[in-house]
Amino acid sequence: MRERPLSAWLPITKKEVEDKGWDQLDVILITGDAYIDHPAFGAAVIGRIIESEGFRIAVIPQPNWQDDLRDFKKLGAPKHFFAVTSGNMDSMVNHYTAGKRKRSTDAYSPGGEANFRPDYALTVYSKIVKKLYPDVPLLIGGIEASLRRVTHYDYWKDELMPNILETTGGDLLVYGMGEKPLREILQLLKKGVPFHQLTMVKQTAYQRPTEHGIPKNKNWKDIELNSHEVCLEDKKAFASNFKFVEQESNSTYAKRIIQNTFDRNLIINPPFETMTEKEIDGSFDLPYTRMPHPKYKKRGPIPAYDMIKFSINTHRGCFGGCSFCTISAHQGKFIASRSEESILKEVEAVTEMPDFKGYLSDIAGPSANMYKMKGKDLSICDRCNTPSCIHPVVCDNLDTSHKAMTDLYKKIDANPKIKKAFIGSGIRYDLLTESYNKKGDKKDMYEYLEQVQTRHVSGRLKVAPEHTSDDTLKIMRKPKFEHFKSFKKLYDKIDLKHNLNQKLIPYFISSHPACKEEDMANLAAETKDMGFQLEQVQDFTPTPMTVATVIYYSGYHPYRLEEHYVPKSKKDKENQHRFFFWYKPENHQWIRDRLNGTKQSGLINVLLKSTHKKKRYKGKADKFIKKHGNPNNQGMEKYFGKKKGGKGKT
Repeated sequence: MRERPLSAWLPITKKEVEDKGWDQLDVILITGDAYIDHPAFGAAVIGRIIESEGFRIAVIPQPNWQDDLRDFKKLGAPKHFFAVTSGNMDSMVNHYTAGKRKRSTDAYSPGGEANFRPDYALTVYSKIVKKLYPDVPLLIGGIEASLRRVTHYDYWKDELMPNILETTGGDLLVYGMGEKPLREILQLLKKGVPFHQLTMVKQTAYQRPTEHGIPKNKNWKDIELNSHEVCLEDKKAFASNFKFVEQESNSTYAKRIIQNTFDRNLIINPPFETMTEKEIDGSFDLPYTRMPHPKYKKRGPIPAYDMIKFSINTHRGCFGGCSFCTISAHQGKFIASRSEESILKEVEAVTEMPDFKGYLSDIAGPSANMYKMKGKDLSICDRCNTPSCIHPVVCDNLDTSHKAMTDLYKKIDANPKIKKAFIGSGIRYDLLTESYNKKGDKKDMYEYLEQVQTRHVSGRLKVAPEHTSDDTLKIMRKPKFEHFKSFKKLYDKIDLKHNLNQKLIPYFISSHPACKEEDMANLAAETKDMGFQLEQVQDFTPTPMTVATVIYYSGYHPYRLEEHYVPKSKKDKENQHRFFFWYKPENHQWIRDRLNGTKQSGLINVLLKSTHKKKRYKGKADKFIKKHGNPNNQGMEKYFGKKKGGKGKT
C-alpha cells in the first residue's frame, strides 16, 4: 500500500480545508477521540457518510476546551450543523475505573496520553459550541449520547441525571448506530427541509416545550414514561421506565417514547429496521485510509488503533441481552451481518498495509459467533420485544447455525497472504453447548469449535461465564455455570485430540447486583477446583442504560420490580473482588479471617491448600481427560489418589 496523500483523510485544519478549495464547510464534526480513519471508529464512519452524501465535512478531534477555545473557532461556522460525539467510549468509562480512580492513560489518544478530553465530554463540547454559535443547529450522537438519552443514573456523580439533550442543549440526538438516520437527515437537508423540522426521522430524539404538545404521527404508537421529576422522587418509578426503553429498543416495530422533563417533553422516535447486508457493506466499503491522521506520527502510537488495525468486524448487534452490557442498547439485538465479499475485500486491503506481517488479530463482532444468525421465521421476530434471544432459554425460532462462520474462516485461511487469522474477541460458549443450545446441530457446533481451536486461537480462548452463582447468573441473564462446565469438556476434548495445550480463559464479574460475598467465596473455590487461576476479572461498573445499573441505583429489577441485594460500599466491593485472588499469599490470612466461623469455613482449606500439579500424574492425565473431560486437580486426585477402603485406580 503506497503512502497516502494528506488529502486522502477528511480535513482537520484550516489549511487542509483551504487546500480542497472550500470557503465554508457544510458540517463540522467534533470528537473526543483522535481522528483515526478506520471503520472501527465512529467519527470516521460518520464523517465518511457525510462526505458520501456530497457534503463538505471537516473533523475537529480532541479540541482544547480549557484555553481561548481556538480549536472550536478555527473552521468557523458550518452551513448546516455541528455534529458532536465524545468518541468511541462514554468519557466517564474512559476516564475512571470501577473504583472511581482516575485512569492514567487513554487508549484513544496518541501515545496513550490522558487528559485530552474532559469528563462528560459530550456536554462540555456541546455547551461550548452553543455558546460560540447559538444559531447553528447541534446534532449529538455516539455512545455517550445514545446511552444517556433518557433519565439515567450516573455512577460517577452518584445521582439521577436528565436526558442528555437537556444537559447539552443539543437540537437533535441520533441514538444507536447512526448511519441510517444520518443519511435520512442529510437527504432531507439537500431537499431544503430546515433542520428544526427534522422531527420525524427514525432513531432520533429531541425536546419540545410542553405547551407545544406532541407532533402527530399516524404510523407510530406512543408510550409515556414516568417523568424525570417523578423518577427523582421514586426509585421504583425510575426502574419501571427501563423495561419499556429496553423493549422498544429491541422491537422491529417500536413505539415512540415520551418523557416529560421539567417544562419540556423528550420525544424519542422509534429505531430504524436492522441494516441490510447491502447497507452495512456500504458503510464498511467507504474509502477509509484505515490509518490515523498523519499529524499524530510524532506523538506516538494510538493504543486503540494498534489493537484493531489488523482486525475485521464481521457483524453488529448482540442478542445475548446480558443485563450488565450496553451493546444491545446501542447496536440492537438483531444481527446485521456483512457479506462474505465485503469481508474478504477488507481482508485483502489489510494484507496490503505496509506493516502487515500475515496475522489478523481478530475476525469478529460484539460476540464472535453470531455472524449471520437470525430468526428462522422473521415474522415471529417482528412480534417479539424480549431483550434476549438466548435467555432464559435459546429461542426455538433462532437459527444458531455456525456454518456461515466456519465457511468464512476457511476462506480467509485460504488467502495465501494470511499466515494466521485469530479470534481475539470472546465467543458465546452457550451457543456451542449441547446442554444449553438443545436444538442446535451438534455436528455444526463441534465443527465450528474445532475450526476455532485448531486454526484461530493464539494460545488462549476467551469466554465469559461471568459467575458461578445461579441467583446472580439469573439477574445477569447468563446460563447456569453447569453449562460452562459442559463447554469446557468439549473444549478439552478438542484440545487433547489435536495436542494443542491451549488455555481456556474465563471472564468473571464481582459486585454485580444480587451477588453476595459468600457467592464470591464459592466462585473462588469452584473455579480453583476446575484448575483456573483467574486473570480476566473485573468489578461491576454501573453504566447508563443497563438492567444491572437500574438495579444498582434503585434496588429494583425493572421487569418484576422485585428488590435485590446490591453490594455498594467500597469495602463490600473490595472484599468481593479480593476472592478472585485467593492464590496471592497476601490474601491468605484475609481469607481465613473472612470465612472462619461462617457456614463457609470449610472453604478455607479448599482455597489455601497446596495446588497439585497436573504433571504429577503425567501420562495418566490423558487417560483421565479422555474418560472424564475435566482435567481439574481435585478430580485427578480422586481418580488416581487413595480412596476410602482401598487404592486409587492405576
